[in-house]
Amino acid sequence: MHLVFVSSLLPPARPVSGFDIANRVILDAVREQGARVSMLGYKLPSVPLAEADETVVLGEQEVTTERVSAATKLRWLATAMRHGTTFSSAKMLACGRSALLRSIDRLAPFDGVILNSVQLPGAFAGEFARHRSIFVAHNIEARSAAENARHAGNPFETLLFRREARLLDRIERDLCRQARFLWTLSQEDRQFLAGDDRTRSAVLPMVTGTEPPPPLEPGRAIAHDFGLIGSWSWRPNRIGLDWFLGEVVPKLPETATIAIAGALAGPQPAIAHPGVRFLGRVPDAPAFLRSCAVIPLASTAGTGVQLKTIEAFEQGLPTVATQTAVRGISSIPKNCTIADDPAEFAAALVSNLHATQEKNGGLLDGGEFYRKQKEALIKAIEMGITSIAEN
Repeated sequence: MHLVFVSSLLPPARPVSGFDIANRVILDAVREQGARVSMLGYKLPSVPLAEADETVVLGEQEVTTERVSAATKLRWLATAMRHGTTFSSAKMLACGRSALLRSIDRLAPFDGVILNSVQLPGAFAGEFARHRSIFVAHNIEARSAAENARHAGNPFETLLFRREARLLDRIERDLCRQARFLWTLSQEDRQFLAGDDRTRSAVLPMVTGTEPPPPLEPGRAIAHDFGLIGSWSWRPNRIGLDWFLGEVVPKLPETATIAIAGALAGPQPAIAHPGVRFLGRVPDAPAFLRSCAVIPLASTAGTGVQLKTIEAFEQGLPTVATQTAVRGISSIPKNCTIADDPAEFAAALVSNLHATQEKNGGLLDGGEFYRKQKEALIKAIEMGITSIAEN
């Protein structure tokens, strides 16, 4: 079987963001079923791509809004208004319909397409609707846009995000209706997008690689009491970070050390707590997590699944998480404390820190969590591939 993986951003050779990691995991799982996989989409400038049987690049784009000029943002907005599409899909129109059709023809013959998230399929819905498809909903984009509207900084942003939410709702429903099969990353998203139809949908329990990470030693070197890592330019992640910094951190002891890894969009927040350190991008995300005594998982917005939660659980690290941070995960490790109230969250962090220091570890074997996730992932991948093979 030959499948074409269609994505706004093609998987890089070295995944960094949660989106990148999830894409690589899905591609690897599909290949494990014996399928030949080609890729079609855009790439980031100067970033090497992951290997594929064949890759057709539609062009290079810096699609992160915070990293482009005001003129580029205005051009994308004007394109979105002119074509009646979303801001995110407007970026994808750069290659043009004719070039896209030629690119699709270059990859033929194939048995079906895997439509990865809404941006590129939403820009060229008619061109992909003629093929058998599996739609991958990493999250419910319409809900995320509606949340962004509620947290927008000014009335203009509020209007733009409300427009995005309205258009994304239609695009997502169309893609789900046209697809032979739907993959979501959480049961909540599956229920919302597919209802009770379990014959055409499945949840993909995420892992972060083809093999489980090695178990950690109790005597690991700890550089920070608490550590968060994420793609903070993605607004749902930033909402959770702002909640943690504004509501939880003031309730932590002033002697606590708190490391924030990952690139920030805009100016660095002014924080009174003396122990907060903004590290920016770190070269090795797993190594950073291992250097922290306890991992706060402070998501308060968004849908889908949090890859940083998956990574912490695979490592066997002690964590304190909001209910939102563990969405889509059916088996919560014993060393994860759930708390949504800021005071309770802070108290749980301190309690876990003391336990970790006293026991010189606080760790679990994350291998069992990984194996359960991977087994369920493969079953869900098999279901989707079978749907494409059936007449």
